[in-house]
Amino acid sequence: MRSIWHGSVVRKSINEAWARGASPSTHGFATYSPRLLAFESQASTQELYWQQIPRWRRATSDDFLNYDWQTPVQLFDFLRSVLPHDIPPTSSSSATSPVLLDSSRLINDVTVGIQKAPMSVRLSPHILSLINWSDPLSDPLFRQFVPLGSRLRPDHPRLRLDSLDEAGDSPVHGLVHRYPDKALFLASSVCPVYCRFCTRSYSVGVDTDSVSKVRFLPIAKRWEPIFNYIERTPQLADVLVSGGDGYSLDPAQLLAIGRRLLAIPHVTRVRFASKGLAVCPSRIIDPHDSWAEALIELSDTGRAVGKSVSLQTHFNHPREITWVTEAAARRFFRSGVSVRNQTVLLNGVNSDFDTMSTLIHKLAVLNIQPYYVLQGDMVRGVEDLRTPLSIILALEARMRGTIAGFMTPNFIVTLPGGGGKRLACAYESYDRTTGLSRFRAPSSHITKNGKGGTGNGQEADRLWDYWDPQWSLPGGEGNDAGGKAQAEASGG
Repeated sequence: MRSIWHGSVVRKSINEAWARGASPSTHGFATYSPRLLAFESQASTQELYWQQIPRWRRATSDDFLNYDWQTPVQLFDFLRSVLPHDIPPTSSSSATSPVLLDSSRLINDVTVGIQKAPMSVRLSPHILSLINWSDPLSDPLFRQFVPLGSRLRPDHPRLRLDSLDEAGDSPVHGLVHRYPDKALFLASSVCPVYCRFCTRSYSVGVDTDSVSKVRFLPIAKRWEPIFNYIERTPQLADVLVSGGDGYSLDPAQLLAIGRRLLAIPHVTRVRFASKGLAVCPSRIIDPHDSWAEALIELSDTGRAVGKSVSLQTHFNHPREITWVTEAAARRFFRSGVSVRNQTVLLNGVNSDFDTMSTLIHKLAVLNIQPYYVLQGDMVRGVEDLRTPLSIILALEARMRGTIAGFMTPNFIVTLPGGGGKRLACAYESYDRTTGLSRFRAPSSHITKNGKGGTGNGQEADRLWDYWDPQWSLPGGEGNDAGGKAQAEASGG
């Protein structure tokens, strides 16, 4: 089998570095040691998984692993080229999940779904290569990323577009300051792929038929007021740079933001949020791209002065992990970059114990800390993907004790309206008939409505509400599916 690695390029880079007398500790692919070369040799027998797609059947590893090649494709042209004429039905057909007998009906269903969705569809060749296109209706990655009009359910009457009220906790445009020592820096509105269930559907991606977006442009002029606020707010020790996605920043922008934040005395932790490792991992091992090298440099710079720079990534299903992902994760691990993962709990994608457990164990093997499993946020157009609180409670109860404690994620509800993150099991009350759960969040609302605070004011003792999707309630449309999901989560 042909090599699936940039083998000749990597070996040439390393040999040239050694010929120049360069230390193996220098950045980039010169950091690769004889141990990595052994891994490269093992990797050369791996599957060229993208070649199952007809249009990429002749794509070599040098093609596919080149970041410039990982440009999102035009979805409908791709669907017409890859779908079989006859589409198998789902395992349990219903009124909300009809049998689609041919590809044209599926494409029409996707069209309706996109017209109603708050997020546009943007997918990388890596993700497209992992979907089982012979049976897309049963594929969890297809369900995660591609909306179908027939699967959409009415929005919950209590949800709203900016579900978490991030605008209400933004003292300056593009910065959310909700917790005393942490701020969220929204550097961009672009991602390498777009998630259907995005919390920030009010801003991320291009305008859709249903949503005109609030833009966070990745330009220095817009960032300056954010830096100024952080500099004059000494309680801020932790800054999460997100958006959008850190992958949308070029290496120079990544370095500029990281260096500026590290230069602020009271900022001791800088985290870059990116789904790139999950949806386009080849960039991290592409010797022609320096994004990963920039992150490693920032991590080293921070460590030298006693500060932490880390990557916060986002895997939702074990099938997103390939040998390319493994190579990318190991590069970061060898380079001393801490990587943490947050998973969003999604109905029919990862809401059963076996899938979630497999994902967490695979991440642990790659030294990616399973940091959060997040209850789906109450945002528009994704009620089919949300789960009742009972599912996340059952998953946590069954998960604990199956893996080392430090690799067991926190199971979290992010409270609508700006209540912040709370442990799912910390609810004050939960009525499974109405679907209403209530939580107390004493430390939230630091800058509510633009006003400063300490988290000890009137908001401190407030109860915050989270609502189960209506389809999961007793007598609700789809309650049978909710019961099945509950059994799969709890092992019943």
